[in-house]
Amino acid sequence: MTASNAASPVTSAVSTDEPARTSVLVVGGSLTGLSTAVFLAWHGVPVVVAERHPDLLMHPRLRGLSPRTVELYRQVGMEEAILAASYARAEAFEWIPVRAETLADEEYSPVEGEGDPSPEAASPCGQGPIDQDQLELLLRARARELGADVRFATEVTEFGQDADGVTATLRDLTSGAVTVLRADYLVGADGWISPVRTALGIEVDGPGALFHTITAIVEADLTPATRGREVTIAYLQQPQPFTILMAHDDLGQRWVFGTGYSPEHEGPEDFTDERVVAMVRAAAGLPDVKVTLLPQIPGTERRVFGFGIGAQLARRYGSGRVFLVGDAAHLMPPTGGLNGNTGVQDAHNLAWKLAAVLHGQAGPALLDTYHDERHPTGHLTTGQAYARFGNRMGPDADVEMLEYSAVAMGYQYRSAAVVGAGEGASPLPPDALAGQPGTRAPHVVAGRGGAEISTLDLYGREFVLLAGPAGQAWTDAAEAVQAELGVRVTAYRFGADLTAAGGPERHGIGADGAVLVRPDGVVAWRSVAAPADGDGRAELDQMLRAVLARG
Repeated sequence: MTASNAASPVTSAVSTDEPARTSVLVVGGSLTGLSTAVFLAWHGVPVVVAERHPDLLMHPRLRGLSPRTVELYRQVGMEEAILAASYARAEAFEWIPVRAETLADEEYSPVEGEGDPSPEAASPCGQGPIDQDQLELLLRARARELGADVRFATEVTEFGQDADGVTATLRDLTSGAVTVLRADYLVGADGWISPVRTALGIEVDGPGALFHTITAIVEADLTPATRGREVTIAYLQQPQPFTILMAHDDLGQRWVFGTGYSPEHEGPEDFTDERVVAMVRAAAGLPDVKVTLLPQIPGTERRVFGFGIGAQLARRYGSGRVFLVGDAAHLMPPTGGLNGNTGVQDAHNLAWKLAAVLHGQAGPALLDTYHDERHPTGHLTTGQAYARFGNRMGPDADVEMLEYSAVAMGYQYRSAAVVGAGEGASPLPPDALAGQPGTRAPHVVAGRGGAEISTLDLYGREFVLLAGPAGQAWTDAAEAVQAELGVRVTAYRFGADLTAAGGPERHGIGADGAVLVRPDGVVAWRSVAAPADGDGRAELDQMLRAVLARG
């Protein structure tokens, strides 16, 4: 893939018509690319997704969503579908990692710190135990339902950007047809090697690839090895160190097998069915068990894939009108599932900002805050994932492991889109989230119109102002400012519009204070008390202009 910074319209190989147009082109149609499409389309932004593979990969990869990520999908109406597609039949799912020589060992060694549940009081959502392949099916369907144009077997061969947009050349890998697409923005969700990032000349920091692994999806009855013991993932020493068996159902009949290889000496194509079957038997400690390898892409015979496991962070999360999300921006070891969850949260952060700019509600400088907020979060999370990988499989990382739920939910943003944040930005445990600017707004159970909701259900499409019982001045100011700026701000008063025990206190405001929450559920600003001038319109207007880069 090539890129230029002064692209003129490119002539299509099959048409001399003007290029087709869209608002956002997403390169890559896996977890993060499809999530980007869903979030953008939900905000009413036209989006095209170009994925070079002919179909989705039927491999679980990420095996669970953090409560924060489930909250984001809840916003766009996907929570029920995700829970319905869960591989966990029990209401309360528990991730159980173990260490052993083989899966059939008499005793397993526990693995600490791979994940800990967020306190139930911190979120209306629990963990989302769903395999990535099943999640991607839901995301593709939801993206198309919302109007996104999702194209498989479609490769972006080049793109260029100018002051007004991005021009990309797309090739249909089935027919060979070449088309040209003009977009306002491009999002690279094209994996850790990322041709988009390479074309932009953005370098990465970190050790890079730490380990190469082959994986296979196998059907095999391994219950004689587990003997009734619950195992989600087993880190094994046979047939060689750094081998895993990960449950792909809750019956012990389908598993993900993975083990290391050296790309300097062999490749995934060298792992024949017979070789993999023998390795699975050795890992399970069942020398005669029947093992069947399954295709990982529908309509193909590809049964073994190679993946790189590593740690790296792009120095910039974008350039001009092109942005990076997910693996293109950061690569993390899979322990704890932090990488995939972080990628979804990248997409969510970027989507509302692109929507605000494209809808004329914010200045282009708002998009600069995507890097300012997500790059430090990526740095934190990469280090934590690396530490957990070292704790499981080596090499050890000289990084202190923080509480998992603090890393997954308690990160703090510092950018021009947050006003009045403190100096410290260390992640907070979920029960310490109390309306601080730059943090995810707290979950408070509230009554509204006779129904019980979470205050998090108020956020998504517009800014929301929450005021104390005596905060009428702030709600009046919100109504006046939204009319003047043309930006929707929905205001609620605790004790009037919302009934919630301790609602103001949970948000760190007094009876006459207020807190403003962005569409992504992050606190943009907070006033503990009433406006100094008794009105509040000037202060709220100035603050909202700053957050939206309106000058």
